[in-house]
Amino acid sequence: MMKTEVILSALIVLAILAESESQKFGQLCSNNRFNKIRGWDKFGQGRHGAPRSGGRKHSGVDVICSDGAAVYAPFDVKINSRSIPYSDPKKKAINDGLNLSGAGLCFNLWYVKPVKYSGVVKKGQRLGTMMPMQTVYPGITSHLHLQLCNKYDPTRYLR
Repeated sequence: MMKTEVILSALIVLAILAESESQKFGQLCSNNRFNKIRGWDKFGQGRHGAPRSGGRKHSGVDVICSDGAAVYAPFDVKINSRSIPYSDPKKKAINDGLNLSGAGLCFNLWYVKPVKYSGVVKKGQRLGTMMPMQTVYPGITSHLHLQLCNKYDPTRYLR
């Protein structure tokens, strides 16, 4: 009986590890292999919960990505829809993105010009191109904004 319990416990641990690994985001941007999060610059910082104007808090994380870089699917994803971050027409140069789901997560990726707005994309395939962030925010660390649909902190899913 004891041997069966040990085997079952080991199988549960392996299942949990496999599930958590499948939820880890693979490389999002061609020039940021490890999905490094934007630190401080003159516009603030990219961590979840960082202060924003008007007393708001940052509800996603900013993954460093150079203007014009390729943006990849972090795991097999379904493109649910287009996702628009701004209502301000002055920011139209970077006002595009995607709402995606995969690996049990729903999330938005902003500041990416998508290859398409629907369908399925396999892990590592191109989702689109990083938009020209420097034209809107000169001097900012260019980045993709990654935000879970429930606005929880996505940091634990980054590798």
